[in-house]
Amino acid sequence: MALVFEKIDTPLADNILTKKISIQGMTCASCVRVVERSALALSGVSKAQVNLGSETGEFSFDTKNVRFSQIKAAIEQAGYKVLEKEDHNQHDKRKDQEIRALKTDLLVASVATLPLFYFAMAPMISFINLPFPDFAHPMMHPLVYSLISALLVLPVLYAGRRFFAHGIPALFKLKPSMDSLVAVGTSAAIIYSVYSIINIALGQLAAVHHLYFETAAVIITLILLGKLLEAIAKRRTSKFMQALLNLAPQFASLVGPDGAEHQVEVKDLLPGDTIRIRPGERIAVDGEVLEGLSSVDESMMTGESFPVAKTPESKVLAGTVNVDGSFTFVAKKVGADTNLAHIIKLVENAQDSKAPIARLADAVSAWFVPAALLVATLSAVIWLIAGANIDFVFTVFTSVLLVSCPCALGLATPTAIMVGTGKAAELGILFKNAEALETMSQINMLVFDKTGTLTKGKPVISSVTSPVFDQDLVLKWCAALEAKSEHPLAKAVLAQYGQGIETLSQVEAFTAIPGRGIQGLVEGHSIAVGTLSFLTGLGIDSKDQTALQLIAKGQVESEQGRSLLFLAENNKLCALFSAEDPARDEAQSVIQDLDSMKIETVLLSGDNRRSASAVAKKLGINRVIAELVPEEKAQEIAQLKKAKFKVGMVGDGVNDAPSLALADVGIALGSGTDVAMESADLVLVHNNLNQIKTAYLLSKSTVTNIKQNLFWAFAYNIILIPVAAGLLFVFGGPLMNPVFAALAMSLSSVSVVSNALRLKSFSVKKRPESSN
Repeated sequence: MALVFEKIDTPLADNILTKKISIQGMTCASCVRVVERSALALSGVSKAQVNLGSETGEFSFDTKNVRFSQIKAAIEQAGYKVLEKEDHNQHDKRKDQEIRALKTDLLVASVATLPLFYFAMAPMISFINLPFPDFAHPMMHPLVYSLISALLVLPVLYAGRRFFAHGIPALFKLKPSMDSLVAVGTSAAIIYSVYSIINIALGQLAAVHHLYFETAAVIITLILLGKLLEAIAKRRTSKFMQALLNLAPQFASLVGPDGAEHQVEVKDLLPGDTIRIRPGERIAVDGEVLEGLSSVDESMMTGESFPVAKTPESKVLAGTVNVDGSFTFVAKKVGADTNLAHIIKLVENAQDSKAPIARLADAVSAWFVPAALLVATLSAVIWLIAGANIDFVFTVFTSVLLVSCPCALGLATPTAIMVGTGKAAELGILFKNAEALETMSQINMLVFDKTGTLTKGKPVISSVTSPVFDQDLVLKWCAALEAKSEHPLAKAVLAQYGQGIETLSQVEAFTAIPGRGIQGLVEGHSIAVGTLSFLTGLGIDSKDQTALQLIAKGQVESEQGRSLLFLAENNKLCALFSAEDPARDEAQSVIQDLDSMKIETVLLSGDNRRSASAVAKKLGINRVIAELVPEEKAQEIAQLKKAKFKVGMVGDGVNDAPSLALADVGIALGSGTDVAMESADLVLVHNNLNQIKTAYLLSKSTVTNIKQNLFWAFAYNIILIPVAAGLLFVFGGPLMNPVFAALAMSLSSVSVVSNALRLKSFSVKKRPESSN
């Protein structure tokens, strides 16, 4: 276990200091409680909040009463160790080593468990006639049989050494964890088995029926599998953060006082530096344009559908992509002060916040093991006082521990989750972790991003208006010019033209003003295409009858959230092209489905209010919040959560990352950015919003299954622990033999696994087709 310092002091008030650290090595909720209680036990510590998912802790303390070195010492005494600060590469390397070690241990345990299980079970299933060596048959050579079984379990015990190394010390400190449950259960089986071998050696051959090495081996192997899956899930967090960091380029073109350009590392840039940006390059830091014209794709940061025109004094943001022009800009914010760095910080904070979901099995571990040990010990002592012999007493003690073995409790959640997530993957839904699967079932509000989520993310020409020319003719003129442009609307025009670029007319004297418009000679006609302000700037009359008609039409289209392109021929306004980002085909039916399931929907967008409202009205979403920067989006999510909603957030862009991370469940589309998919809790691989309903219903089925599993796991223990302690024997009934205790434990596991397998048959009824 290791503790890694990550943040510097944050003063809250006079003498009150808050330190945020990264904690490595926690395995369950009990570990969280150990760290928190160890710190809070010190006078002067007012806050100790530890998050298992993000492996972080935040401590507030009065520096007059306690020093952080004392908190550190308390954590070390609880079994943790302080390491030097790690960077991302060191952290990733250590996590990879941990995963490789778990894979190796799981392989060793599996290779040893399979023959051990066969060796233990084959002689008992004689009617099947399984091949078995005579020299080691339990009836003919019980000592040889028992010694071989003992040898086979040794590699498994070595592979599961971590459970004993962590679980046993935790028991002695009266702070048991899930490792303690595993250690106690397997130790009981091993100890009783060793005791049986001694009895066999002393001539009590019937003791060969009291070997439980295979039980211990199976428990350790299954729990190792769970540990491996947990480690892989935690590793994803690091990959996500790396994906965010990769958005910022490593190098930039610094323009010196003499005008010469030099490639420098972005980390060396300072406010006031002048930087050159060329087409296709990613902007390194936040700044302000000095000279040049261009369009910048800011969709990853703001959700804006189309590239934004940049002219002198325009703001530019780190991580955004320059589309078609070249310009210089002065750096205003660098390093941790950039907008991109702020997004990264917001995501880190969202991930570090403590999850509200209580993990029942971990919570129960705080009292379950001590209670089982107490019952076992008290039962043994009472029977000893009553005059029972040592063998009887040890039988009672071991039976109680075997019955209370955490197999079913440990399998109740992971088996349902494994089957549920496997079924989800089969349906094209990837849940990142069990918490997301559980929380998805509680969602009562879904917040949608607009661009690329509810809409297709690609503009199309919705209408072509020309009072003086044939629509096909003005479309041909416009397409000829747009074929030379890189603007997204150019692709929409060419798609509308649809006759292939080779059929277009030649363009002469072509000129482009990035972000504003283009002009040239097409078939002898002087054609200009762009914004109204661009065309009026060229001296085109905007007050004749045709122009006024087109401008009025443009105002109507603009109010409906559409983007506009005006076309002028020989200095006269003659055509209007309207473009929109159309809604996904399934979006409207999905909103209707969610409404029928009493899940409220909200549209949250960085796009302009008119565009957002137009999409919301078309789809039937009543609540719209638009024109938001990423930080404001996250604030809106926080406010909704504060209003007691269980919030799901659906998005696809980098600008959605903080909101996806802060929401109770972040949902990303498969076509989204890597950062969105990494920060989300689940990914819709098929890129279809209908999968949201499927994910919701599957999560409800899985959670119901988990509750059923936990009920049966506890029921077995609650009913059979008193029986194992000898309650029935007192009233003339039988004493539970450890063989039946182990069998009962196995049956509880079988029932849990069988119940979980029912999730394989999960399906969603298709929505009836509309009669309209």
